[in-house]
Amino acid sequence: MTVTGFLTVAPAQESMSAEIAKAIEALDGFDVSYETTGMGTIIEADDAGTLFEAAAAAHDATDSERVVTSLKVDDKRGVEHTARGKVESVENHLGREARGD
Repeated sequence: MTVTGFLTVAPAQESMSAEIAKAIEALDGFDVSYETTGMGTIIEADDAGTLFEAAAAAHDATDSERVVTSLKVDDKRGVEHTARGKVESVENHLGREARGD
């Protein structure tokens, strides 16, 4: 089973990239794979517990006085799926890459 999550850690300050980098770096301490996008980070783990622990570590890694963290989780039990597989399914329906360059 793979659990997929979309994590956004947003320190409430003008420039956030250095603090977001700390949050992303915290994910390296867990058995997760991840891809950072301009709006958040896609995380994949074997189970929900690992995903939640990694998200909590990312939240705690920032030094900001105020941090807003959002986590959206897809725990499709009994079915093996990946974030890339979800994109590929949409692309199959589109008949092309799901990009609008």
